[in-house]
Amino acid sequence: MKSKKKRIGAILWIGVMLISVFGCAPPQDTGAASESEPEKFELALITDLGHIDDQSFNQAAWQGLKQYAEEHGISYKYYQPEEGTTDSYVETIDQAVAAGAKLVVCPGYLFETPVFIAQDSYPDVSFILVDGQPHDSANNVSQIGKNVLSILYQDEQAGFLAGYAAVKDGHSKLGFMGGLAVPSVIRYGYGFVQGADLAAQELGITAEIQYTYTGTFVGTPAIQALATSWYDDGTEVIFSCGGAIVESVILAAEGRDNARVIGVDVDQSSHSNTVMTSAMKMLTSSVYSGIRDYYSNTFPGGTVQKFSAANNGIGLPMETSTFRSFSTQDYQDIYADLVAGEIVIASQTEDSTTADLSLMATTVSYIK
Repeated sequence: MKSKKKRIGAILWIGVMLISVFGCAPPQDTGAASESEPEKFELALITDLGHIDDQSFNQAAWQGLKQYAEEHGISYKYYQPEEGTTDSYVETIDQAVAAGAKLVVCPGYLFETPVFIAQDSYPDVSFILVDGQPHDSANNVSQIGKNVLSILYQDEQAGFLAGYAAVKDGHSKLGFMGGLAVPSVIRYGYGFVQGADLAAQELGITAEIQYTYTGTFVGTPAIQALATSWYDDGTEVIFSCGGAIVESVILAAEGRDNARVIGVDVDQSSHSNTVMTSAMKMLTSSVYSGIRDYYSNTFPGGTVQKFSAANNGIGLPMETSTFRSFSTQDYQDIYADLVAGEIVIASQTEDSTTADLSLMATTVSYIK
């Protein structure tokens, strides 16, 4: 009897040990568990040369996308290419689409060839190409797919308004400092010169303009030094037409009583009180409206939308401008003339010197 109790006790002890080992052990990995799905982003923006807080082109486009996405609870993300090449831009578009993008905003002319490629690679994805039209790398074939909206601006009108206002405000010695000599920048410059010339004619004076391209869209000590030399030589206002180069021009202007700066693309008055006004194109609203059309099933794919004075697509930010004598009424009057077509502005995208313009009251000194 005693030995039987010992056997039962031993069996019970073994059972307890088995429970403690197996019953409380963590569950074994069967291989059935999978990693969580990567996060998806329905709206995407690929930055051009620069970043989303460049106080210029990229930021304005990003604000339009972000505003619509947040108002409607849509996931969104921006992507920054590693370098400014077609291959890098295409790879970044690939990345955005792989992450779930249904609509991709591409701001800047450098996306013309990448979007030309991507529109065929991703027929179910829509693209908004800002400031350009899709074409092949040799620029021999131009084609806008049904999934692409191309947005263009009459930059020459915005430049015209800035030049006209500057001279009407009492400045006769101006400077135009462009970034890269690309179509948009060239159009801005051509308009700026013609606006200054018309104002000079109306005032019966002669305007002088220093004119150059820096070859970059970022600020550098060399740009600051050049702007400083212009101000030292009597230039009163410099139109900084190259995104972030405005920072270098502002540094040259600050501390000088009579030095003023004109910004570009967006209202750049927040940078410095030396910024007198900005030649703007309504990037935020045009990107927003393109996205709105997409979600309203009225996306105008395969077309070019042109923004000008006629549809309030360009202008000066009069509420933040610091003109001395150029009034809101003066602005409204010249703007109305643009809308009515009473002022025709010569536009150019290849000859960057303005030498082909017939100016009546303005001399331009082009600096290589």
